[in-house]
Parts: sequence; structure tokens; C-alpha cells
Amino acid sequence: MHPIKRPDHFKLGLFSSNCSGGLAVTKIDERWGATWPENLRMAKLADQVGIDFLLPIARWIGYKGDTNFHGHVLEPIPWAAGLLAATERISVFATIHTAFNHPLVTAKQMATLDAIAPGRAGINVVAGWNKPEYEAMGVDMADAHDDRYGFAQEWFDVVKQAWEREGIYDVNGKYFTLQHVEAEPRPAPGNIPVLNAGSSTQGRDWAARNSDFVFTITPSAEAGADIVTGVKANARDAYSRDVGVLTLGHVVCRPTRAEAEDFMQYYAVDNADWGAVDYLMQLQGMHAQSFTPEMLATLRGRFASGHGSVPIVGTPDEVAAEIAKFHAAGFDGMTLAFVDYAGELEYFAQEVLPRLEAMGIRQPVASA
Repeated sequence: MHPIKRPDHFKLGLFSSNCSGGLAVTKIDERWGATWPENLRMAKLADQVGIDFLLPIARWIGYKGDTNFHGHVLEPIPWAAGLLAATERISVFATIHTAFNHPLVTAKQMATLDAIAPGRAGINVVAGWNKPEYEAMGVDMADAHDDRYGFAQEWFDVVKQAWEREGIYDVNGKYFTLQHVEAEPRPAPGNIPVLNAGSSTQGRDWAARNSDFVFTITPSAEAGADIVTGVKANARDAYSRDVGVLTLGHVVCRPTRAEAEDFMQYYAVDNADWGAVDYLMQLQGMHAQSFTPEMLATLRGRFASGHGSVPIVGTPDEVAAEIAKFHAAGFDGMTLAFVDYAGELEYFAQEVLPRLEAMGIRQPVASA
């Protein structure tokens, strides 16, 4: 069994460290720069302390504002290759947009990542939503949300064939007509776990059909329980599949609650990049279905502090208790983000991870 599929271990990952700002839309000088040295330091530390996986965002257009949030981005495939080569146990996903990456090229890239670190590479498939990026790439964006998932399905079918099928063959589909296809090397069966971020009905259905993990946003741990139940029931009833469900949060952990709240106020209120926040929210409302209009109206602060994800703020005891709520809600794991991934992860690992292990939610590094 792939380590990240272990059922007895609540999985924790780090999200968006390859992007400037991470998930914090802030103007503070100490915001995350997403340089290669920063990412390398973070990945080595995460590998040592027992973080289970790293998940990047694929981005080509920044979000304007004073900082052009996510304007500086390390491309996920070479980022994953470098980090896999520099680590020993952690899983590293590559995030791939189906509209911008040919499936046969992607299949070979992922097989190469598996050759670098057998059993530790994963793929995060994105059907697409950000219209300005389509325009930058010169790619037409399907008018209907469902059409993008139809394209993504055929795209992924081509990838799977390349991983599984021997010899030379042709592909004759609606979107891809390919002749004389051959694909070597191929990853070992089951070596590359598949993740898909879906919060719309169509997105969650695509993930239930194809993914090992459904990555979906929730307003709270309590609200997430129904989401988990629905996603797993759909995968089981419609496709006879078992899937894991992951969600996302952002963490501010300090010795006292007052210190944590003061830092949140400092970076996410007093120094928020509100121009970037509002532009990001506008794009989400116009071109994505991850958030309802009602959620968007109430989540402006959460977008500043963590791109709309759940804030987990407080002392180590409080942060551990909040993460435990997601475990209790049925989630199989979650991603975390920090303003300073490397610096804050060290304190989180020292103080929060042992508390989660003591609760029986996570296993120590030696047994994970």
C-alpha cells in the first residue's frame, strides 16, 4: 500500500509553498517568497518531522494588488523532481492543469518522478477555472463548467493508458486523436496516487470517479462531516470505489492565544493586500464553483489570512484540538499553510505533532 493511503494515520500536508505568499495575501516584509532555497529548507524539515506530503499550486498569472500575490511561482514538475531527490520519505504531488499540459507528456513526466523516488510522487489533476490564465495561454475556456470536466476525463484516460498499456497503440477520442503512441517507462501499478480538488458537484463527482483523494474546501470541521459522507457515498455507490477526503486550513500557532491573534491581526488585517484579495474573490465568483455566493460574501477575511481556507489559530493545545475535529468529522487528512512555512513548521512540529500522536490521530514518524 502506498504510504499516503494508510487508513490509520491522519495525513498532514503543506500546501502552496511554491507560490509567493503561500496562502497568506499579505504585504508584510516577512511574507513567504517561495524561492528555491526556502522550499528546499521547508521540504527537508517537513521530511524529518513527519509531514506526509507536499502539494503545490500551478499558477501563471498573479492576483494583482500591491504584492501581485502568486506572481512568483515555481513550476510543479521540476519543483517536485528537485524535492523528491532531496528527501527520503515524504510524498510530493505535482499539480497539472489538463488544458495546458499534453497528457502523454504528463504521463512521462510523472513516470520520471516515480523513477526518481519510487512510490513518493503523486499527481493533482486540475480541470481549470481561471479565465485570465486561459487567455494568457491562448486556450479557449469551455463555456460550460461541465465541459471542462469532460475534457479532463478524456485527458486522464490518456494518461492512465500510457501508464498501463504496453506496445504501440492509437487513441481516437472526442478531444484527442493520437497515433503510434508508446509510453516507456511506466510507473509501477498504484505507485502514483491521484488527487483532485473538487468543491462543485461536477468536481466532486470527477474526483470520486478517478481520484484516490478528493481535496475539497469546507467552512468548518463540523460542516465538513456531511461533505465527507456525501463524497464517500457517491464514490462507493456510483463507481464502487473508496476515496479519501482531504481539506485545507492555515495555521497560526504561538505559545499564547494572544500572541497568535496578534499575529493574525498583523498580517491578515492591518497589512492584508486587499486589492489582491478582492481580485481573487472576484475571479472565484466569476469563474469557479468552489464557493457559493453566500460563502464569498462572508469570507473576505479568510481570503486575506489563508485563501479562503479554515483558520486554525491559537496555542499548541488549541491547534491540536482543532485539527482533531477534522479527524472526528471523517476527513482522512488536511493540508496546512503558514506565513513562514519553514520557520513556523519547526515550532508546529515540536509542539503540535506530539499532541496529535498522543491523541492517537497520527502515528510517529518511525511507524508512518
